[in-house]
Amino acid sequence: MLPKTSSIHFWKGLSHIASHAAITLLALGIAFSVPTAASYVLFNWWPKVEGDAQALLYTELGFAAVLVLLFNLIKIAWDFRGQARISNIASLVYARESDDWLSRWGKEQQLRRLPWKRDVNIMAISGYGTFAAPDSPLHDILQEYYEIRVMLLNPVGSGAAAYAAAHADPAAQTNLLRGIRTSIDSLRQLQMAGKNVTVRFYEAPPFWKLIFTGEHVWVRCCHNSRESDKFPEYVFALQPAKPNRGFFAAFYTYFLSCWNNAIHPEYVFDTDELVYRDVQGVEMRREPFPACAVDDNEIQPGLGVCLR
Repeated sequence: MLPKTSSIHFWKGLSHIASHAAITLLALGIAFSVPTAASYVLFNWWPKVEGDAQALLYTELGFAAVLVLLFNLIKIAWDFRGQARISNIASLVYARESDDWLSRWGKEQQLRRLPWKRDVNIMAISGYGTFAAPDSPLHDILQEYYEIRVMLLNPVGSGAAAYAAAHADPAAQTNLLRGIRTSIDSLRQLQMAGKNVTVRFYEAPPFWKLIFTGEHVWVRCCHNSRESDKFPEYVFALQPAKPNRGFFAAFYTYFLSCWNNAIHPEYVFDTDELVYRDVQGVEMRREPFPACAVDDNEIQPGLGVCLR
């Protein structure tokens, strides 16, 4: 077992022991306090309010308020129990709706707390806002993985043209290519550092942004009609005892079907080419990867919609 994984298991076990101890102490405190409280009500409080109509009214109102609060808490707990059961069936373990700095910081912390795994699978549009930008969630975390598989939108395919046409900016497709170029440069540095990096390009217009980190998948819709950060992001976990339960298996099957589809070319870092293969995996042709419209790869401001 890796040191980081064993440390995580140790702290999880310690937290379980602490929670059980706290619940036990609370139960003992309640058990010992009940006779004392009952004795106080019967022999001290009730004789004082029995002959006082106003104090008796206040007592009844207070007791009624406590009962209303108690029953409301029971109903809330019951409703949350139902929601928790639904989340458990769907394997939903985390969700965020906003995309402000605090929410992004929370996402980074969630990513860092996951048990260490050797591989990560990513399906994004350009990858710039996912792992290539300095402030992206996976920029530093990718250094901890050994095998990295990435699927990006083919910048010269029909899907990229449809995606760019959905945005008003005429330079959307050019900036998409710039973002992909920056992402490839980032992945090339990881490959030079000894990581096993594979990049493939899908042709269809993007719909899902997926990040598979071990037994968790981060899901966000990135349909071309809206900015991707307008959609909530969800995290689904694999349930080893029931692998077909929840959405993890569905999204992972979708990713594998795209990854293994022969129509999706693979990028070669050494030659800067796209390799096309047939259904048997035999190479059919190679095409040079398109260069940016300008010499530098600088990302123009205001185009984050295209660079997820």
